[in-house]
Amino acid sequence: MTDGGRMSAEATREVVQRYLDADHGDVSMLSPDVVFRVMATGQEHRGPDGVQAMLDFFYHQAFDATARARHLVIGEGVAVLEAEFVGRHIGEFAGVEATGKSVHVPLVVVYDIDDGVLVEGRIYFEIPAFLAQVSG
Repeated sequence: MTDGGRMSAEATREVVQRYLDADHGDVSMLSPDVVFRVMATGQEHRGPDGVQAMLDFFYHQAFDATARARHLVIGEGVAVLEAEFVGRHIGEFAGVEATGKSVHVPLVVVYDIDDGVLVEGRIYFEIPAFLAQVSG
């Protein structure tokens, strides 16, 4: 699985694909000390429960949404997902109360994988694109 402490690209792909296939419903691929960071705000969500709470907020509380993958790039111990966050704005987000409007927001997540589990995620969510779609 690893070569000198680094996950092979094949092993990395297996972990990331299992995680993505679970559609944010299975945290067994997350390290006990995993951290996901929302890069636009600096917010950190730690541990499987913290990450799950953040994902539930994004996909089921602030929005009724899914991430439509456009590209998945895999390397040794790292994966980059480019996606489109698509859904409806149903709860407060970024200071904006629910509008019920449809949104299509560019999303990139960089995953670090070690020893068969995700150890870190860096989320790039285009908040200006969201604000432009729900304003007015």
